[in-house]
Amino acid sequence: MSHQTLIPASLENPLYYLENMDLLVGWVADHHQDLLNQREQARLAEFAALNTGPRALLTRMVMRTGELFRADKLRYPELPETEREALAVLRRDGWLDDDPELTLAEVFRLFTLAELRPMFGPWLQQQGLSKTLGKAQMREQLAEAFPEARPLRSWLGETDMAGTGAVVRLREMPLFDRLRLMFFGNLRQSWTDFVLVELGVQQFEPVPFTPESRAFRQRAEVDTYLLMHHCREQLDEGVPAAEVWPQVPPAPDNAWLASRWNRLLLELGRQAERQGDRELALQVWSASGHREARLKQLRLLERMKRFEQAWALACEWQTGDLSDAEAQGLARLLKRLAPKVGEPKPELPEVPAIRSFTLTLPKPAGGTVELAALSHLGTDDAPVFYVENTLINALFGLLCWPVIFQPLPGAFFHPFHIGPADLTREDFVRRRREAFEQRFALLANGHYRQEILKAFRLKHGIANPFVVWPVLDEALLELALDCIPPHHLRALFRRLLNNIREHRSGFTDLIRLVPNALDTDARYEMIEVKGPGDRLQDHQVRWLQFFAREGMPASVCYVRWQDGEAVE
Repeated sequence: MSHQTLIPASLENPLYYLENMDLLVGWVADHHQDLLNQREQARLAEFAALNTGPRALLTRMVMRTGELFRADKLRYPELPETEREALAVLRRDGWLDDDPELTLAEVFRLFTLAELRPMFGPWLQQQGLSKTLGKAQMREQLAEAFPEARPLRSWLGETDMAGTGAVVRLREMPLFDRLRLMFFGNLRQSWTDFVLVELGVQQFEPVPFTPESRAFRQRAEVDTYLLMHHCREQLDEGVPAAEVWPQVPPAPDNAWLASRWNRLLLELGRQAERQGDRELALQVWSASGHREARLKQLRLLERMKRFEQAWALACEWQTGDLSDAEAQGLARLLKRLAPKVGEPKPELPEVPAIRSFTLTLPKPAGGTVELAALSHLGTDDAPVFYVENTLINALFGLLCWPVIFQPLPGAFFHPFHIGPADLTREDFVRRRREAFEQRFALLANGHYRQEILKAFRLKHGIANPFVVWPVLDEALLELALDCIPPHHLRALFRRLLNNIREHRSGFTDLIRLVPNALDTDARYEMIEVKGPGDRLQDHQVRWLQFFAREGMPASVCYVRWQDGEAVE
């Protein structure tokens, strides 16, 4: 199945969700058939062979929360047949268990208080309890007496509830979860993220899907992901970290799975520390390759007064490639540890001064402080634009378009990605370093300008995680390329890649472009605007310090309001 044949359904079709589900199932069957066993392949063929009504109803049930449903509450008027007829087919073909055993908690989730009172009223009366207890109080009283699951008819007893339909349980949710995982590459996204959206309103970059670019190379890797997901679910439910840790699978040799494994260990360590199991937290964080785990490990060693061990690890880590936030945190830690281990305090790197100026303006009746400053600062010869995090990111995204959409394993799972799934993972840049260097070479040979503008024209409107199309126009791009020297762009792009998650934000609010300035390094100025009472955030400070170190023109504009009435 090629990218071009995947045409999402229109929301004008009342069964659009079924069309999208069929598309998803077909995609997985085409691209991951070797990762499905014979039974799973047979079930998918049987799903595809169902008539429209049963297939649509099954899709609706798969999309909903949980696996239990009351037949009398399933109402979907768009079906070409009655819900009763569709349910009969699904029962017959083994998609549903029509006599599941229900726990007390499940009964209380499925039925209203008015329906529960006739079921349990006689028992409550026998115990000398009021029949009019609220739902929570009633369940609390019943919990000890009714610990076992049982069929619905057993719960109903002699109750006259003729209007109550059967309860059915979906039988194939593990299969549909496996499909969802292989399509999305995660289990965080729900069916509604795909099935209930009109994907046709968005344009996506075509990425070739080959056996070599697949994230899952073998069925065991899918099983490993599912096991890791189960471990994370247990942590979220409050299961002690010490019970979850033995269930964690060994570190996978699949790069993108290893990244998720590292994140699982990061969270497991957090839970262990919160639960007072510090030794386990240290063990887990030591095993995790997640960049946040290192600083957490060091801080915990410090709190445990293991200063020598913390110092040794910190000195070793200091030689690595750190983001600004990591370097800042590590420097503070080393400063605290030094006197405790008899070492001289390390000299902190000199913090460059951040330029600033103050504007006193009449307070406008409406609009933001940024727009007030823009209006005051802009001139015909030096226009000012409100760009915040959009302009530099867009220039990077357009120049590096071929690298961002490189079909590497674990990057793209289906044809509807806004960007690569591994964008903010630790190895995103490492896996593409040579390709990025080739694009950055264009900044040195002067070809970057035509490549950026060509991408803007050819790719306009196509989703890219760095490009916000509605705020971008070609005139602004051309003016920015006239004014920002390429060696400054190279430095900006390299810092962006140092930690994409952290460094995609924190850019200045405004940029002033001065195309006729004699000094080519002074043809632009980045300006962060702060109104009365507002202060710089940490990630903004780090960008401003970077600008100062690199000799890039940037400053903070502190706006103060004049006394008197607001002006229109």
